[in-house]
Amino acid sequence: MIEVKNIYKSFGDSQILKGISSTFEKGKTNLVIGQSGSGKTVFLKCLLGLFTPDEGTIVYDGKNYSDLTDDQKRNLRAEMGMVFQGSALFDSMTIAENVMFPLRMFTKMSKSEMEDRVNFVLNRVNLADAHKKMPSEASGGMQKRVAIARAIVNNPKYLFCDEPNSGLDPKTAIVIDNLIQEITKEYNITTVINSHDMNSVMEIGQKILFLKDGLKAWEGSNETIFKTDNEAVTNFVYSSELFKKVRKMYIDENS
Repeated sequence: MIEVKNIYKSFGDSQILKGISSTFEKGKTNLVIGQSGSGKTVFLKCLLGLFTPDEGTIVYDGKNYSDLTDDQKRNLRAEMGMVFQGSALFDSMTIAENVMFPLRMFTKMSKSEMEDRVNFVLNRVNLADAHKKMPSEASGGMQKRVAIARAIVNNPKYLFCDEPNSGLDPKTAIVIDNLIQEITKEYNITTVINSHDMNSVMEIGQKILFLKDGLKAWEGSNETIFKTDNEAVTNFVYSSELFKKVRKMYIDENS
């Protein structure tokens, strides 16, 4: 579980986060949504420890990040997995070498132990025969699955995903969504996902935090989002006629 308590973050005279509080539970897919400039990326970087909030606290399973020593912070970061928007694979490494990279950085495993672990996670993301391929030989969907395998190879407690469906076709995006949700449940990970993809929100948004202008404008689930009258949320979520029709159907069926 990650508990965020009243965090603020500014850069110069620009205040980006304005007192955000929320809780992200284990075993659930927690989505952070909002328009560009809403503070999502800064918020995610605060959760990752890349930015230090000016005020407020972030608590990871009872451990207040600001109270940790440098060694304890390093140990905590080793418990975090990250799926970057562009996958961020190393072009000069094979897929297997990319997935092994966190093990080389954070563990003292033997080579055979690392190879076994890489085999396991590549099998889990349905890439059992991709070890020797280079990233340039992989499709966008395959690259995302490699990125997920790399993110979970070190058995993280926390998984962070920045726009994991960016650049993918709708069918492949659903595959990635389902994979992230399955892994979250299987390994009881605290997963936080930045997303613009409303299909992801509706399919896997067990907890949704909506940011607007650096503030928490709304939070709920993919079930309650249909019922909200929050104008900021409805303007964002139902900007397309399709989602307006879906919302109307949902309200009619449950009224």
